[in-house]
Amino acid sequence: MPKPVVLIAEELSPATIEALGPDFDVRNVDGTDRDALFAALTDADAVLVRSATRIDEEALSHAPKLKVVARAGVGLDNVDIKAATTAGVMVVNAPTSNIVSAAELTVGHILSLARRIPAAHASLASGAWKRSSFTGAELFEKTVGIVGLGRIGALVAARLAAFDMRVVAYDPYVTSARAQQLGVQLLSLDELVAESDFLTIHMPKTPETTGMIGAEQFKAMKRTAFVVNVARGGLIDETALRDALVAGEIAGAGLDVFTSEPPAEGGSARALLDLPNVVVTPHLGASTEEAQEKAGVSVARSVRLALGGDLVPDAVNVAGGVIDPYVRPGISLVEKLGQIFAALATSPLTSLDVEVHGELNDYDVSVLKLAALKGVFTNIVSETVSYVNAPLLAEQRGVAVRLLQDDVSDEYRNVITLRGALSDGSQLSVSGTLTGPKQIEKLVGINDHALELPIEKHHVVMLYTDRPGIVAVYGQKFGEAGINIAGMQIAREAAGAQALSILTLDSPVSEEVLEDVQSAIEADLFRQIEITEA
Repeated sequence: MPKPVVLIAEELSPATIEALGPDFDVRNVDGTDRDALFAALTDADAVLVRSATRIDEEALSHAPKLKVVARAGVGLDNVDIKAATTAGVMVVNAPTSNIVSAAELTVGHILSLARRIPAAHASLASGAWKRSSFTGAELFEKTVGIVGLGRIGALVAARLAAFDMRVVAYDPYVTSARAQQLGVQLLSLDELVAESDFLTIHMPKTPETTGMIGAEQFKAMKRTAFVVNVARGGLIDETALRDALVAGEIAGAGLDVFTSEPPAEGGSARALLDLPNVVVTPHLGASTEEAQEKAGVSVARSVRLALGGDLVPDAVNVAGGVIDPYVRPGISLVEKLGQIFAALATSPLTSLDVEVHGELNDYDVSVLKLAALKGVFTNIVSETVSYVNAPLLAEQRGVAVRLLQDDVSDEYRNVITLRGALSDGSQLSVSGTLTGPKQIEKLVGINDHALELPIEKHHVVMLYTDRPGIVAVYGQKFGEAGINIAGMQIAREAAGAQALSILTLDSPVSEEVLEDVQSAIEADLFRQIEITEA
């Protein structure tokens, strides 16, 4: 069987190739050469890029086998996420690869502004010796205001606290308990800009955050204050910043990012570069060897997961995000429940509820809805089903999907039930749980029938009228066909009523044998279930 093709479209670290391992056919192409890229994408199962290669709708149209686009970095401006999602292609990046590098560059800008290092260097390099011209300021006991207390903001706070600075922050999504844990005092944005000696911004760029530090904020700041932006160009209003610097409303600025990169001649960013109280770097937040290696290794691991059919926590076009370790074992269970549900369905699915009962109610279990859909469609559509296209398959088929949660689970710590309505008007439900230290995956319910049976590769489910000797009948039939029954459960409401038997078999059963057994026991429902491993 040929190995999946992984296309490397830009130069990546040797550690990236090593992290991919020997299981792939790794090929290289110059991603900036569109014709060469299109030709190489024809056979590609995955493509790894940095910032120079554009993976847009046109590129995707040349990639019929593509399952994942991996960006070795944080930004995704060069990847058309919407087009990829429509094509059923997973998009992954390395969101945490540069956080240390970005935090350290922020501190570097603050120190450069406080001690006027770039200007002093330029003066000395030109032959001058003007010590008195470059008197700076200590960070000790100064106030640093952090706008955005996410992963990078928290790292900046920890590093600047070591300088004995007072650390304050504005972040409407951070609780006071979390801020206290970080040793940070939360303030309103107005309070923060008024009290800060150094202000650094670490927010995502959205319509709400674009230009959030502008003329009003600069007028409220101390005349001795400095601002730093190592996050995204446009968070600080560049025109207002230049006006504030020229008017002396603030003392200086440190910038690594700009609205136009590189700053265009005549643009607002370019007008800042000539000011003596501005320190600039050309978007170096992730430009360390360590960050580049982390990014490459991270996306290589994501590619391995994606091509293996597993959920990828860093997939940007898959809901779910980071998965709690307590939730993760349930993913495989729910996928298998989905396959069992699809095998038992007597007509097309019209709606599906994924019900999570028990202690899991305290966690983010949105990933389990994706796992259920992936399981349901795995064996009933011709295309490869992934966590990306499973919701699209449901939408295309008009299947309404809900995730329902509560903390009530009477017999087990957790029970997950897939309950669906079928187009013939019938209802179907299957339930499962994980038990014991080894987290054994068990089927614990089909419709109103309670049972407890480990989920294995081969099962047969039979629904028939209960009567003496029926187990011997189907046992003999399977024995004569050379099929070994490894385990079984029988559930019934009362003697002589309908009974449900589920058998665990060592091997699959031919259609001829299945028809013979079904006829012999006069089964109302008879299904063979073969679990496809992810």
